Amino acid sequence: MELGPVSPSPLARLVAEFHKLPGIGPKSAQRLTYFLVRAPAEQARSLAEAILAVKERVVFCSRCQNVTEGNPCALCRDPARDHTRICVVEEPLDVLALERTGSYRGLYHVLHGVLSPMDGVGPEDLRIKELLGRLEGVQEVIVATNPTVEGEATAIYLQRLLSPLGIRTTHLARGLPAGADLEYADEVTLSRALEGRQAF
Repeated sequence: MELGPVSPSPLARLVAEFHKLPGIGPKSAQRLTYFLVRAPAEQARSLAEAILAVKERVVFCSRCQNVTEGNPCALCRDPARDHTRICVVEEPLDVLALERTGSYRGLYHVLHGVLSPMDGVGPEDLRIKELLGRLEGVQEVIVATNPTVEGEATAIYLQRLLSPLGIRTTHLARGLPAGADLEYADEVTLSRALEGRQAF
């Protein structure tokens, strides 16, 4: 990202780093950079410290692959959760969305993506092996991938993997709008989708 010959290199570097973030285009990267230039030093320092703290203290739960500060995470350690059910989601934000509903009391498993051959993402790039390693005593796996082409392909792949194991495999009822992400669905829609989940 070039800012012109008069731009000092720290500005150009920060614009380039912001531009690497998902959803941040070149104009947004420039706006964020110049916001920080005008911001008090303490605000910029606080942002830098927050970023470093995330990288130093947040890890992936060794059981469910969700983001956490303690390993295993609080949900996996909670004896009140139903350990016979695992809800499989694409991203950590999906766990937050489902937890907001208060309708689900089982465990989770985060895949960290979906199958997408066009983008070079295959089964080995997702946390599927970790899911298969934690199925002892599990009676139901709820596949809660997003209702997109990639999400549906991932759901079908998981169903085919799990059905020979004799584990009941369900997916969310499709009251969710096609092409939408779970993180943007409201609590009522998600609750109904959980309640109306169906066998594959």
